[in-house]
Amino acid sequence: MPERTRKPLTEATAFQVACPVGVDSKSVKAYLTRMGCRVLDSVPAAEVFPDRSPGTLLSGARYREGMTQVQLAEATGINRRHLSEMEHDKRPIGKANAKKLGDALSVDHRLFM
Repeated sequence: MPERTRKPLTEATAFQVACPVGVDSKSVKAYLTRMGCRVLDSVPAAEVFPDRSPGTLLSGARYREGMTQVQLAEATGINRRHLSEMEHDKRPIGKANAKKLGDALSVDHRLFM
């Protein structure tokens, strides 16, 4: 019969907190310090959100709207194959297509640039 193993206890848990736009990071740090948290220096957003490519954002917005690539292609007039290539970062989105996609997905077109 295998022996039971005991997992070592962890002494600390680390959290990464991203401040929303318009919220002062100093006030968030002060609040966390008052709560007994040890606050470290800021971490770059690219480290917290490593995959924020235009293609990933496009597929996420499409998923949020509950649309298939075929439905999005019909709504924008962009070829479905081109949408697939854009979502996989094999084709640049471009300004004109970004505006069409932004309108169809109810997001700011600059998200895809």
